[in-house]
Amino acid sequence: MGMDEIRATPFSAGLRRLVAESLQDGEQVVWQGQPDGVAHMMMWRLLWWIGVPWLLLTGAAFMNDWIGQAAHPLAMLGVAMVAAPLVLLLQDLQTLYLITDRRALILRTAWGRRTVSETPFQAMDAVLEILDVGGGAGHLNFASGRSTRSPDTDYTGRYGFRCVRDAQRVRDILEVARAGKLPRPHQSRKSAVLTNAAARNA
Repeated sequence: MGMDEIRATPFSAGLRRLVAESLQDGEQVVWQGQPDGVAHMMMWRLLWWIGVPWLLLTGAAFMNDWIGQAAHPLAMLGVAMVAAPLVLLLQDLQTLYLITDRRALILRTAWGRRTVSETPFQAMDAVLEILDVGGGAGHLNFASGRSTRSPDTDYTGRYGFRCVRDAQRVRDILEVARAGKLPRPHQSRKSAVLTNAAARNA
């Protein structure tokens, strides 16, 4: 079970520190990965198709003095539509998914806020669900009945890893982990973190 590397970005170091702080004594990370930011961004590309013409029409209307003072709020709305997919991409670069031998974790360092959301195996749904979103990515839902205000929950309250690459493989890893079929190395949490860091730097 190989672990996906954290992509090298200005946010990588902060994510690695948050991982080290979040693991419990003796807890083993069996998989880590990040959302497919490009696939997630492309899910919202409709906003570009609307936002770019919106801005062009707003600019034309303003130049012809058709809309007067309404130009500013209309332009801001167009900018928001164009920027929204890029904002999602930045958030995904600051997000890390973990599967350990005890739970699933979603870690974020986005917008200066460090958050850790955990779901112990016993709190997961009996059946893990995958929803294909195209581009080789999918949503892996492993819990339900969560608040829809969470960025990791859909409108029905299904919660999990959003836009994860190779979702089928990740589901298989999670199934093995929660079935308790993982080998348990005889090392502490600190030594495990140091081992992973050494492997990345090799």
